[in-house]
Amino acid sequence: MPQYIPSPRDWVREQVELYESSGGTKGTTLRDTGLPVILVTHTGNKTGAVRKTPLMRVKDGDRYVLVGSQGGAPKDPVWVHNLRADPRVELRDETVVRPMRVREVKDAEERTRLWSIGPQLRDDLAHRTARG
Repeated sequence: MPQYIPSPRDWVREQVELYESSGGTKGTTLRDTGLPVILVTHTGNKTGAVRKTPLMRVKDGDRYVLVGSQGGAPKDPVWVHNLRADPRVELRDETVVRPMRVREVKDAEERTRLWSIGPQLRDDLAHRTARG
Protein backbone atom coordinates (compact mmCIF):
# COMPACT_ATOMS: atom_id res chain seq x y z
CA MET A 1 0.00 0.00 0.00
CA PRO A 2 1.51 3.37 -1.01
CA GLN A 3 2.30 5.83 1.77
CA TYR A 4 0.21 9.01 2.21
CA ILE A 5 2.32 12.16 2.08
CA PRO A 6 0.42 15.19 3.43
CA SER A 7 0.78 18.52 1.64
CA PRO A 8 3.64 20.77 2.74
CA ARG A 9 1.13 23.66 2.78
CA ASP A 10 -0.37 23.99 6.26
CA TRP A 11 -3.83 25.10 5.12
CA VAL A 12 -4.12 22.20 2.65
CA ARG A 13 -2.95 19.62 5.19
CA GLU A 14 -5.29 21.00 7.86
CA GLN A 15 -8.29 21.10 5.53
CA VAL A 16 -7.72 17.51 4.39
CA GLU A 17 -7.40 16.36 8.02
CA LEU A 18 -10.59 18.16 9.06
CA TYR A 19 -12.57 16.98 6.02
CA GLU A 20 -11.56 13.35 6.51
CA SER A 21 -11.68 13.20 10.31
CA SER A 22 -15.25 14.55 10.26
CA GLY A 23 -16.38 12.06 7.62
CA GLY A 24 -17.02 14.93 5.22
CA THR A 25 -19.20 17.07 7.48
CA LYS A 26 -16.56 19.76 8.25
CA GLY A 27 -13.89 21.48 6.20
CA THR A 28 -16.12 21.38 3.14
CA THR A 29 -15.57 24.98 2.01
CA LEU A 30 -12.47 26.61 0.56
CA ARG A 31 -10.86 28.44 3.45
CA ASP A 32 -12.84 31.63 4.13
CA THR A 33 -14.51 31.89 0.70
CA GLY A 34 -17.56 29.77 1.46
CA LEU A 35 -17.07 27.96 -1.86
CA PRO A 36 -17.73 24.21 -1.57
CA VAL A 37 -14.78 21.85 -2.02
CA ILE A 38 -14.21 18.20 -2.78
CA LEU A 39 -11.18 16.09 -1.85
CA VAL A 40 -9.33 14.34 -4.64
CA THR A 41 -7.04 11.45 -3.66
CA HIS A 42 -4.48 10.64 -6.33
CA THR A 43 -1.04 9.13 -6.86
CA GLY A 44 2.12 11.25 -6.99
CA ASN A 45 3.70 10.82 -10.41
CA LYS A 46 7.28 10.95 -9.07
CA THR A 47 6.90 9.34 -5.63
CA GLY A 48 4.04 6.92 -6.21
CA ALA A 49 2.71 8.15 -2.85
CA VAL A 50 -0.92 8.90 -2.05
CA ARG A 51 -1.68 12.62 -2.30
CA LYS A 52 -4.88 14.45 -1.27
CA THR A 53 -5.95 17.77 -2.74
CA PRO A 54 -8.96 19.94 -1.83
CA LEU A 55 -10.46 21.47 -4.97
CA MET A 56 -13.41 23.73 -5.69
CA ARG A 57 -16.54 21.66 -6.29
CA VAL A 58 -17.67 22.37 -9.83
CA LYS A 59 -20.23 20.07 -11.43
CA ASP A 60 -21.42 19.64 -14.97
CA GLY A 61 -24.55 17.56 -14.52
CA ASP A 62 -23.41 14.37 -12.76
CA ARG A 63 -19.76 14.99 -13.66
CA TYR A 64 -17.15 16.88 -11.70
CA VAL A 65 -14.88 19.47 -13.29
CA LEU A 66 -11.42 19.67 -11.72
CA VAL A 67 -9.95 23.08 -12.46
CA GLY A 68 -6.14 23.15 -12.57
CA SER A 69 -5.70 26.91 -12.60
CA GLN A 70 -3.79 27.45 -9.35
CA GLY A 71 -5.53 30.79 -8.94
CA GLY A 72 -4.48 32.00 -12.37
CA ALA A 73 -0.80 31.07 -12.09
CA PRO A 74 1.01 30.47 -15.38
CA LYS A 75 2.05 26.92 -14.38
CA ASP A 76 -0.21 23.95 -13.72
CA PRO A 77 -0.41 22.78 -10.11
CA VAL A 78 1.52 19.60 -9.30
CA TRP A 79 -1.67 17.57 -8.92
CA VAL A 80 -2.47 18.15 -12.62
CA HIS A 81 0.77 16.38 -13.58
CA ASN A 82 -0.16 13.55 -11.20
CA LEU A 83 -3.54 13.09 -12.89
CA ARG A 84 -2.00 13.17 -16.35
CA ALA A 85 0.31 10.33 -15.29
CA ASP A 86 -2.42 8.31 -13.54
CA PRO A 87 -6.05 9.37 -14.10
CA ARG A 88 -7.47 7.08 -11.40
CA VAL A 89 -8.69 9.07 -8.39
CA GLU A 90 -10.92 8.80 -5.38
CA LEU A 91 -13.26 11.76 -5.07
CA ARG A 92 -14.90 12.72 -1.77
CA ASP A 93 -17.85 15.11 -1.96
CA GLU A 94 -18.82 15.69 1.64
CA THR A 95 -19.88 12.25 2.91
CA VAL A 96 -19.88 10.47 -0.48
CA VAL A 97 -16.66 8.79 -1.60
CA ARG A 98 -16.29 7.19 -5.01
CA PRO A 99 -13.58 6.00 -7.38
CA MET A 100 -13.40 7.94 -10.63
CA ARG A 101 -11.24 8.37 -13.69
CA VAL A 102 -10.33 11.82 -14.97
CA ARG A 103 -9.75 13.03 -18.48
CA GLU A 104 -8.14 16.27 -19.61
CA VAL A 105 -10.38 18.50 -21.70
CA LYS A 106 -8.48 19.51 -24.82
CA ASP A 107 -11.35 20.49 -27.10
CA ALA A 108 -11.57 24.32 -27.17
CA GLU A 109 -15.35 24.40 -27.45
CA GLU A 110 -15.81 22.04 -24.49
CA ARG A 111 -13.25 24.01 -22.41
CA THR A 112 -15.11 27.26 -23.11
CA ARG A 113 -18.41 25.67 -22.11
CA LEU A 114 -16.94 24.30 -18.88
CA TRP A 115 -15.37 27.66 -17.98
CA SER A 116 -18.84 29.20 -18.19
CA ILE A 117 -20.37 26.88 -15.59
CA GLY A 118 -19.76 28.98 -12.50
CA PRO A 119 -18.97 32.59 -11.70
CA GLN A 120 -15.81 31.57 -9.87
CA LEU A 121 -14.51 29.99 -13.09
CA ARG A 122 -15.34 33.06 -15.16
CA ASP A 123 -13.61 35.29 -12.62
CA ASP A 124 -10.54 33.07 -12.66
CA LEU A 125 -10.47 33.00 -16.47
CA ALA A 126 -10.72 36.80 -16.58
CA HIS A 127 -7.85 37.03 -14.09
CA ARG A 128 -5.71 34.63 -16.17
CA THR A 129 -6.49 36.52 -19.38
CA ALA A 130 -5.62 39.86 -17.79
CA ARG A 131 -2.24 38.48 -16.69
CA GLY A 132 -1.46 37.32 -20.21
